[in-house]
Amino acid sequence: MDQNMRRSDWNVTSMDRSLSKDIWYLSTFYDQWSLSLQILYALYIIHYFYYPILAIVGVPVNVVTIFVLFYKDCGLSPCVSRYLVAMAVMDLLVIILDVIWRHIPIVYREQFYFLLYIPACNIHAVLLYAATDCSVWFTVTFTFDRFMAICCQKMKSKYCREKTAAVVLGTVTVLSCLKNIFWYFMLTDQYLLEKSPQLCYVTITVLYSRVWVTIEFLHYILTPALPFLLILLLNVFTVRHILVMSKARRRLRAHTNGDGQCDTEMQNRKKSIILLFVISANFILLWSTLMVFSLWYRMWFIGYDSMYLDYFVRELGFMLQLLSCCTNTAIYAVTQAKFRQQLNNVLKYPFTQISQLIKLIN
Repeated sequence: MDQNMRRSDWNVTSMDRSLSKDIWYLSTFYDQWSLSLQILYALYIIHYFYYPILAIVGVPVNVVTIFVLFYKDCGLSPCVSRYLVAMAVMDLLVIILDVIWRHIPIVYREQFYFLLYIPACNIHAVLLYAATDCSVWFTVTFTFDRFMAICCQKMKSKYCREKTAAVVLGTVTVLSCLKNIFWYFMLTDQYLLEKSPQLCYVTITVLYSRVWVTIEFLHYILTPALPFLLILLLNVFTVRHILVMSKARRRLRAHTNGDGQCDTEMQNRKKSIILLFVISANFILLWSTLMVFSLWYRMWFIGYDSMYLDYFVRELGFMLQLLSCCTNTAIYAVTQAKFRQQLNNVLKYPFTQISQLIKLIN
């Protein structure tokens, strides 16, 4: 193997690992290790169950979500449905490319050792980071669409349309693919299969090159740092507009119809706002840990080492970020009654058919 390849940034992560060995390491050296190392190995042990469960749950959940949103009437506008379907599709791709094709092979390295002989890592990286970018930026575009619908009534009829949503989503997809082509040239085609932010082997020349460091740093700024800022700003403006309009509307209704009557329009708007805010909060909370570590990690390699983050922060960040690919379905089910009803119907359908078949046979 080329001596110019960097295998790992910490010798602990390059040990011969398995579930039994990790449990043995933790139980044997627990009293001798620092708290951060104890947490790190506890997370390693959790990985053996966490990522397979995430894949087993995440794939069917997102497939069912796509089917329900695309084919069933969930009481959502066509524009909103288009955004939610696109987000579910990208979440599904991230689970396949990141959980199944990246993290599970790292955890079960011996079973996936054959990947070391498949020269496709840089292609995998382009697809993975493009899908991740789309997943993040689709959340931004959905947030902006709801901002336009709630705060810009004059523009709502022109922007908040299914055709516009298709154009926006298509544009974001193309730009995400073009943006991440640089990974093909930055990374090698050999898989690393180790606990590291790098998916593939990276040459020392690239790793410490200020040109590539700048490119990668900009990558993390664009995804997810900039989306964080945009989502926060859009939600702040939306909340401000809602508070102002709600006060004005309550005063108007108090003078005309009285306080006792139900405001149907405000109730419908409230459901849309709850969906928007919960999706935004879910993204920010689950992505923030990995974002902070990724930016620090890159700056640390070019000499900005005034702050130190323990490696368990990285592992926790990956776990939370990938969990975000499975939580939107629960959000829709909790906040949207019609989606919950349609989801129940879809899940019950196979059992209903089996029950009817048994009755016919009997």
